[in-house]
Amino acid sequence: MNTQDVITSAQQAKLRLVRFQYCDNGGIIRGKATHISGLPTRIHEGIGHCVVLAAWSGVETVGAVEGMGPVGEYRLVPDPETFTILPYVPNSGAMFCDWIQLDGTPWDADPRYFLRRMIARLDSEGMRAEAAAEHEFYFAREEMGEYVPADRSLCYSTTGLDEQGEVIDAILAALEAQGVGIELYHTEGGPSQQELSLRHTHALRAADNICRARETIRGVARNFNLLATVAPKPFLDQFGSGSHMHLSLWGTEKSEHPGRNLFFDPSQRGHLSQLGLYFIGGILRHVRGLVALTNGSVNSYSRLQPHYWSSAYSAWGFDNREGAVRVPSTFWGRESTSINLECKFPDHSGNPYLALGGIIAAGLDGIKNRIDPGDPVQTDPGALSEEERERRGIQRFPTSLEESLDELERDTVLMEALGSTLSTAYIAVKRSEIDFFKDKTPQEVVKQHFYKF
Repeated sequence: MNTQDVITSAQQAKLRLVRFQYCDNGGIIRGKATHISGLPTRIHEGIGHCVVLAAWSGVETVGAVEGMGPVGEYRLVPDPETFTILPYVPNSGAMFCDWIQLDGTPWDADPRYFLRRMIARLDSEGMRAEAAAEHEFYFAREEMGEYVPADRSLCYSTTGLDEQGEVIDAILAALEAQGVGIELYHTEGGPSQQELSLRHTHALRAADNICRARETIRGVARNFNLLATVAPKPFLDQFGSGSHMHLSLWGTEKSEHPGRNLFFDPSQRGHLSQLGLYFIGGILRHVRGLVALTNGSVNSYSRLQPHYWSSAYSAWGFDNREGAVRVPSTFWGRESTSINLECKFPDHSGNPYLALGGIIAAGLDGIKNRIDPGDPVQTDPGALSEEERERRGIQRFPTSLEESLDELERDTVLMEALGSTLSTAYIAVKRSEIDFFKDKTPQEVVKQHFYKF
């Protein structure tokens, strides 16, 4: 869709407001909205935004970053291809935005631009990425100042499908109306916990779709007097919620195998190619710093625990749902197109542009340096002895956001990929959030994250 198509569609739909949205370093989806009368000019020139917002945290504090204070401006310039009419609020549309400096160039503090740059790196190597996410979330109600599950459904139970059938149908209809492809839906392990899987698409649109799904799930649930939360660990005694990332690499015209899934090799175990193995090797080599990007909240590390199906160790395996990377079984008759890698560890408190960009950067390093991921682990890595894990090079994930940030700062590959402006802002934002929560009880941490995500 080009800019004129957007303007025409918005006018024909009689929209009153069009949101210029983005996901910030705190993992919060924010934005400003233009009145329809201003859309023809705003869509080209953007909406002004103070540079301090690049250092704005998820707890409404400001990270201390030189040059990111009250003086200075950039523009939220929308990507017309992301335009959608919002089905769950009246007379409103939305687009996701790039952060553009006043001289018209992309600002390297922009998480979306980071993903664009990693996509460009893939393209220079004759590859493109397709990705999708599995969205886990809870439905809840507020009772006497506390959040409680909206029902007591069991994992995969048909009763659970019935309990929230009406709201789920409305969510699916709203996503379909916005052009988001849907794969699967089922109830998950916690009471009133849901899982919704989206269809693969190219990497930038996949990250946009993660944001769009978050917005839609929460917006539709609100119309049913429910709170939908994608917080990583909204109930300390229940399963956490992830945003499992699925990814595959495909050859472009620049490659020897244009149009082919580069993770596919029919002669190898699980149909996984050597390139796919190297990609896994890169993820596992960098995972202790990578989780700072994919699991960006204090609450995240209550979820990343052994034996909770979220992964807690730098292990991989075929259909191993406790591994950091799972290689799912291919589908009959679609082996060459369905082979992909699933990163189990990400959650929705991580900015999806940073998360997916970080995974690509780590995987590319694996390909470049032919990093061997080791043998697949075909058991729960948490059930192995410490000695066995050490022998196999399997490491425990960081157990706190602070520890993961320390690992990120030591990871030269990820820091170089992010660039100094973005990495400085991101780390400052996260250090600010850590400071905010340092004196809070676990339950207070949960409550703060419950509504924010």
